[in-house]
Amino acid sequence: MDVKQLKALVTVAEVGSVTRAAELLHLVQPAVTRQIRTLEQELGIPLFERTRQGMRPTEAGTVMVDRARRALNELERARVELQPTPGVVTGLVTVGLLESTTALLAEPLVSVIAQNHPGIELRLMTGYSGHLQQWLDEGDLDLTLLYNLPSTPSLNAQPLVQESLWAVAPPLDALSPDRPVPFEEVSTHPLVMPAAGHALRTLVDEAAARAKSKVNAVVQTNSMWVQKQLVQAGYGWTILPAAGIAADVARGELSAAPLCEPDVYRSVVLGTQRAGRTPPAVEVVVRELTHLINTAVRQWRWPSAQLPENGADVRHE
Repeated sequence: MDVKQLKALVTVAEVGSVTRAAELLHLVQPAVTRQIRTLEQELGIPLFERTRQGMRPTEAGTVMVDRARRALNELERARVELQPTPGVVTGLVTVGLLESTTALLAEPLVSVIAQNHPGIELRLMTGYSGHLQQWLDEGDLDLTLLYNLPSTPSLNAQPLVQESLWAVAPPLDALSPDRPVPFEEVSTHPLVMPAAGHALRTLVDEAAARAKSKVNAVVQTNSMWVQKQLVQAGYGWTILPAAGIAADVARGELSAAPLCEPDVYRSVVLGTQRAGRTPPAVEVVVRELTHLINTAVRQWRWPSAQLPENGADVRHE
């Protein structure tokens, strides 16, 4: 088993075609076919089903592709770290961002790393908190934003921000940030909501129980973008973190107001792995991301967000 075989395996799985994989790898098609067959012979199991629609990983192949991708990522990380420029921090850092924070943080993080730390290569992944935690546990992320999560034996959770959830409605409903909306009033509207079991939905359901109200979920989706789109189209209201709708409200595409009676909050934390050595590049990105978040809160660009009392800005110039 060698690196060329692993690259062939992952590329074929991603594109579903030996011909296309050969083009991407700058090889002839028989060479890619030979690498896959040699790997299958070594493992003693088929890794792909050859179908009319293309190459589809078997169950064993899916496991192998996942492991191979991680191995290739680690080799790439080592290559970058072992070829440093004197005085420059180098490395590959994979960052997880909550979908609701991407508009606020993704471009500024890329900008500050490119400007101040050109030796660091960033990879950004977005998702919901549960998915991001799983990817962190599996080693696919170096650090990630999560919410409502304490430290565990496998990860450190550094508190960053506490923010309220907001009711979100079409512009004509004229919700206003300075007029909080009781949960009981929100529950009288049809709601576009995440599916049951999603962390945000859990917070909303708990608030409904405290308000002795019911959530009238007419549509369920695990896409924040779809939630906002359906609200704009008039299918109902929704409930989202303030960071996820600030730009939409500023553009007049949505109206929004903090929830009250009861107030509903989420706590955003920065999750990092406990085990193993923390590369210098990861430490740099942790500092820069923390600084960006602190600055956004202090400049009122993250609505209704509060920093923890001991939330010191750890960035060093």
